[in-house]
Amino acid sequence: MEALPTRDGFGKALLRLGKANKDIVSVEADLGKSTRSCWFSKEFPERNFNVGIAEQNMMLVAAGLASCGKIPFASTFAIFSERGFEQIRTSIARRNANVKIVGSHAGLLTGEDGSSAQAAEDMAIYRSLPNMVVISPADAIEAEKAVEALVKYKGPAYLRLTRDKVPVLFDADYKFEIGKGRVLKEGKDITVIATGPLVAEALEAHEQLKKEHISLRVINISTIKPIDEKLIVQAAKETKALLTAEDHNIIGGLGSAVAEVLAENHPARLKRIGVNDLFAESGKPRELYEKYGLTATHIVKEAKQLLKRK
Repeated sequence: MEALPTRDGFGKALLRLGKANKDIVSVEADLGKSTRSCWFSKEFPERNFNVGIAEQNMMLVAAGLASCGKIPFASTFAIFSERGFEQIRTSIARRNANVKIVGSHAGLLTGEDGSSAQAAEDMAIYRSLPNMVVISPADAIEAEKAVEALVKYKGPAYLRLTRDKVPVLFDADYKFEIGKGRVLKEGKDITVIATGPLVAEALEAHEQLKKEHISLRVINISTIKPIDEKLIVQAAKETKALLTAEDHNIIGGLGSAVAEVLAENHPARLKRIGVNDLFAESGKPRELYEKYGLTATHIVKEAKQLLKRK
């Protein structure tokens, strides 16, 4: 199966859409090569603003460009974007500015850079801000489609991307809509709601459980905020229990968002799979996924345990 980093989808879409829309601009903090915004800046140097290692300034520059009618994509590593939180809160979210913040190298999939760079709290931070949309694509195709949607969307948003490669799950005909989840595999016994790189793991878990005659429904929730409440409630009503799976702290991310929906609409058994409120360590991405329980095998194990509970 082909595999690409989701950041490649961002870079490809930014370049393609920038050719057709002159209002699209790029703001970067000296990491364009890593985030793939360099593909855009090479073609349109006059529409690229490299502020250097000054993330707070990057957010304010982006807010200023948005106030002039531009569509700025401000990109850096997810962890470094957090340096500009005050500026994001005050000058972007509070003003409902049309700024798209792009955080690459998110989660344990960042690997050898270690816990100082493995942002596992970023979705929780951005999700807490009023007016902020939060998107975590499952593959490079969905990332590309998400950029297309964000160009049309008026308002602030955070797009979460990966450093390492993830399987390409979708094709060019894939339809993405902000705020809508999608059932990728039907199932009647239990549902796994996954986001980002864990969607591929959930699909593998579906295949493993099928061999044991356990029917696992797989839902891709790529928009963490606003989340697809209707789809989550439907799964809670139609299956016996739910799992969430994310390369992010289980506190404040997808797991928390789903738990909130269930608590207010249709209480159901739920197990959250993710980074269990800790800082990880340096290591190869796959090894970290194995150690911290973010694999298809772990999803299978937790699904079986949930089904045993009365």
